Amino acid sequence: MKTVTIAPLSTPQTLTRAAWDKVHTAPLLYLQTKEHPSAKPVLDAGLAFTSMDDLYESAEDFDALNDAIADRLTSGGDCVYAVMGDGCFSQLSAIEKAAKRRGFRVDVLSGVSYAKAAFPKVQDAQVFTARTLPKRLDPNVALCVQELDTPIIAGEVKLLLSEIYPEEHAVTLATMQPDGHYAYRTFPLTELDRRRTLFAGSVLYVPAATFEQRTRYGYYDLVAVMQRLRAPGGCPWDREQTHESLKGDLIEECYELNDAIDEQDDAHIVEELGDVLMDVVFHSVIADEQGRFNETDVADGIVKKMIYRHPHVFGTEKAESSADVLKRWDELKQKEKNQKTQKEVLCAVPKRFPALMRAGKVQKRARKVGFDWNDANEAMPKVYEELDELKAAMQGNGDVSEEAGDLLFAAVNVIRLLGLDCEQMLHDATDKFIARFGKMEELAAADGHALKDITLAEQDVYWEKAKKSRFSE
Repeated sequence: MKTVTIAPLSTPQTLTRAAWDKVHTAPLLYLQTKEHPSAKPVLDAGLAFTSMDDLYESAEDFDALNDAIADRLTSGGDCVYAVMGDGCFSQLSAIEKAAKRRGFRVDVLSGVSYAKAAFPKVQDAQVFTARTLPKRLDPNVALCVQELDTPIIAGEVKLLLSEIYPEEHAVTLATMQPDGHYAYRTFPLTELDRRRTLFAGSVLYVPAATFEQRTRYGYYDLVAVMQRLRAPGGCPWDREQTHESLKGDLIEECYELNDAIDEQDDAHIVEELGDVLMDVVFHSVIADEQGRFNETDVADGIVKKMIYRHPHVFGTEKAESSADVLKRWDELKQKEKNQKTQKEVLCAVPKRFPALMRAGKVQKRARKVGFDWNDANEAMPKVYEELDELKAAMQGNGDVSEEAGDLLFAAVNVIRLLGLDCEQMLHDATDKFIARFGKMEELAAADGHALKDITLAEQDVYWEKAKKSRFSE
C-alpha cells in the first residue's frame, strides 16, 4: 500500500532524527511552504521538493486549500509531506479522506510543537492554536497560543483573553527568526494586537494569574468560591445551608430580578442575574458534596433538553412560526415527562407558583385541548355567576371560601383572554392603590388631619379627591 508520511519540521533546532531521515530519503518530497524558517534545513540540504505555496496563494478558502493539498499528496506514489511546526492537524482530515479513497495509508510522525520549541522550560501549560482557542480556559494554569500569525488574529485572541485576564497581565511573545531561533518580547496583554512581527511560528505565553490578580471572573470561579465557602474553615452560615433552607432565597432573587428588568437598569439586571446564578451554583455544590450531582450535570441536562426541544434547529423538522415551535415544545415536553393524560399535564403546573399565575397556567393548558371560551366576552358572565354564588354563601347558603376562590378563578379567565398578565395587573392595581392612598394622606395632612383621627366617610372624601388628582396615577 502506498503511504503519505507527514513529517513535522518543527524548528531547525528541534527537528527530530526520525522526521529528518524521512525527509532526506523521501522518494517524493512535498513541502508545506518554503517561506517559513522551519524549511531552512530542507533548503540548506538542496533537496528536491514540490512546495504547496501555489495552492496557498490560489485557494479561495481553507477547505478548498486542504482538499487541493490532499489531492496533490495522493496523486502519485509514496511521498513525504514536510510540514511546519508539529503537524498539519487542520489538513489531516482532508488528507485521510483522500488517502482512503485512493488506497493510501497515512503515517504521522511526532514532532516538537512551536510552544515547546519557544518555551522549552514551561511545563504543563495549556496549548492551543490561535484559531482553536476555546472561550473556557483555566487561568490558574499557564497558556501557550501558537500560530499567532496576523494582527487581526492577535486582536481576536486579545479580546478573548481580556475576558479572563487583567489587561495589564504581562505576556511574552516569541517570534521565530529567519535562522529558526526565537526572539522574545514581554508586554501587557492589552498591547498584543499592536505587534507587527507576527507569523505562523509566533507563540504567545500567558503565565497563570492568581485569583487575587484577576479583575474578571467566570462561571467556574463562582463554583470555586462557593466550594471554598462550604469547605472546613469557610463561612459558618454557608456551611449550614441545605436545599430546603435555600428554597425561599431563589424565589426572592427571581422577584428581585423581575424588578430590575422592569427598571430597565442593566447594572441592576446583571447584579440580580448573578444572585440567581449564585443560588443555582449553591444548590449544585451542596449536591456535589453529597455525591448526587454537580454543576456540570445541571448544565449538561439543560443543554440536552434545549437540543431535544428544538428539533427544527438541531434536527430535520421544520417550524414556520412561533406557534409551531410552542406546539411542538409542548408535545415533546409531554412525551419527555411521560404525561399520558391531560390531568397529568395540569398537575405538572407547580403548586408553589403564586396562585394567580398557577390559575392562568392551568387554564392555558386546558385551552390546548379545546376546553376554553373563545374570548373574554364569553367568559365574563361566569364572573357574575360566581359573584352571585359568593353573595349567597355570605348569606349562609354555601361555602364562602370556596365561592371566593371560584370568583377569583373566573376573573383570571377573563383577564387571561384579554391577553393580560393577572400577576402584573394585580401588582399595577396595588401600586395605584398605594399612590392614591399616599395622595389621600397628603391632602388630609394639608387640611391639618391625620387619617387615623378622621372617620371613614371623611377619609372617603379625600380618596375621591385623590382619584381625580393627576398625581395619583
